[in-house]
Amino acid sequence: MMLRAASLLFTAIGVVKAVTIAEINGNKYLSSYSGQTVTGIKGLVTAKSSAGIWLRSTTPDDDARTSESLYLYSTAAAITNLTVGDIVTLDGKVSEYRSAATYLYLTELTTPKNVVKVSSGNKVTPLVIGQDTPTPPTTQYTSLDGGDVFGVPNGVANISTVNPVLDPATYGLDFWESLSGELVTIKAPTVVGRPNSYRETWVVGGNWAATGRNAHGGITMSDKDGNPETIIIGTPLDGTKNPTTAKMGDQVADITGIVQQQYGYYYLLPLTALTVTTPASATPIPVTFSSNKTCRAITVGDWNVENMAPTSSHISKVATHIVNTLGAPDIMFIQEIQDNSGPTDDGVVSANTTLTKLVSTIQSVGNITYSFIDIDPVNDQDGGQPGGNIRVAYLYRPDIISLYKPNPGSSTDANEVLPGPELKYNPGRLAPDSPAWNSTRKPLVAAWKAKGSKRPFFTVNVHWSSKGGGTSLQGDIRPPINGVEAAREAQAEVTSAFIAQILQQDPAAPVIAAGDFNEFEFVQPVKTFEARSGLTDLDVVVGTKVEERYTYSYDMNAQALDHMMVSPALQRKTAKYEHIHINSWATTSGMVSDHDPSVALLNVCGC
Repeated sequence: MMLRAASLLFTAIGVVKAVTIAEINGNKYLSSYSGQTVTGIKGLVTAKSSAGIWLRSTTPDDDARTSESLYLYSTAAAITNLTVGDIVTLDGKVSEYRSAATYLYLTELTTPKNVVKVSSGNKVTPLVIGQDTPTPPTTQYTSLDGGDVFGVPNGVANISTVNPVLDPATYGLDFWESLSGELVTIKAPTVVGRPNSYRETWVVGGNWAATGRNAHGGITMSDKDGNPETIIIGTPLDGTKNPTTAKMGDQVADITGIVQQQYGYYYLLPLTALTVTTPASATPIPVTFSSNKTCRAITVGDWNVENMAPTSSHISKVATHIVNTLGAPDIMFIQEIQDNSGPTDDGVVSANTTLTKLVSTIQSVGNITYSFIDIDPVNDQDGGQPGGNIRVAYLYRPDIISLYKPNPGSSTDANEVLPGPELKYNPGRLAPDSPAWNSTRKPLVAAWKAKGSKRPFFTVNVHWSSKGGGTSLQGDIRPPINGVEAAREAQAEVTSAFIAQILQQDPAAPVIAAGDFNEFEFVQPVKTFEARSGLTDLDVVVGTKVEERYTYSYDMNAQALDHMMVSPALQRKTAKYEHIHINSWATTSGMVSDHDPSVALLNVCGC
């Protein structure tokens, strides 16, 4: 409150004389000079954009928290006529700018006056991160996250309200803010995420520490660690274009540019385009194990095939990968199967044409026969692409696996656990009338017999609500909003309660829950699900390295949204589990789906 009163006092004064760039930036996110006209600012022009210039102080202080550089937003001739290497003095108004309410502010100068060129041709030397500066922190984003960037509740604080003192040695956002406006060089960077539609590409420096480095060169998020050491490479200032073909693990040439907060992230605006020097492989590694075609070692696959309709061009690619890369699993959990008319909202809900085309294409590729089961949703009630009526489905090889006492339910029939345990409907939807499933996919529960087994095993195919409405890991709201988290928490409660009923009757029952949970294993909805269902993530069961637990690439992070959870009866030493990186390693044009599939080897004999 005292600081706010002091800021108001500056506002009343109106004009402040002879302050340095470091003093304007201060040691916080928001300048105490915001709204003030400052005079006698002296700086070296380090870079230019189409809308302004960046100035570096000629009288730096020794405080690592205060950036020595500042953006001057202006297209006035007195500014556009300046060149890199000029030293100028000028007056201007301090402003805090952001283009959306959830973004951090950028401290900048506007409305320049009394611009005087002091000298020209001065040397401009970028600061090398990790050499002329410390390296960025690797775990925590800001003190306002309470130690967990993924913690709940979300959105309990705003950086712009608290305006904390920067601690760049501890917090990643503080580090990048302390370099705001500065010309820097990143040595030997590695691409950690494919370019977005604007050709903006996430990287991590080759000469600084990074947590979560996976074997392919990406950065994998983990419990309480969202990898703040990464930065996104934006549009080049010289008008060239970044490549569209960069991908996880590519090595790129040293990059020099300006650190700038915009669009909810800290960017490096490069002087010229990013250049890939050593491309990484995009070839997926096939599964390394195979089924023995009995209950003692069946293979179980899981894949979100991204809005598959009969007319989808990627059906043949999915079929080829199922045969040649996934090893034709004995049973497949599939998500995002659309109805027969795809994204046309015409009242069609059946997906038999879609699924028939998928299994017939698999037959033509590998001479392997699959059957399929699904239950049609109520029209326009399960979310996803409008008109598509996406649902979960199973593919299975009938020579190895069959439904146990088949008795399909309808779209509105709620499955129940009967004595045995058995299912009232096989297959059947899980609690389709529960508000937990409003505008999202209902799980499909089934019981199966594998060749050689005397008892059934149970499966729950899930596709929980997606993360729409979330906020940036580098945004103003802390901890960041985990979009639709409350809905997934409710879905975790309903799904886990059903599974718990099976295990209450028979603690040794083989149960597999798999699919697109749209959540990370260490975040509350999945933690709730595991705790209450009695299942355990197979990554934990088989000891997958934390860095290799990913099925999706988003922004800077490789991450696991897809999981396979198993009951105690399936947690044997013989269990195997692998994520097959068909898409997370690929270029944008090479993607088959936006998710990677996974394959497990399990003993489902139940003995």
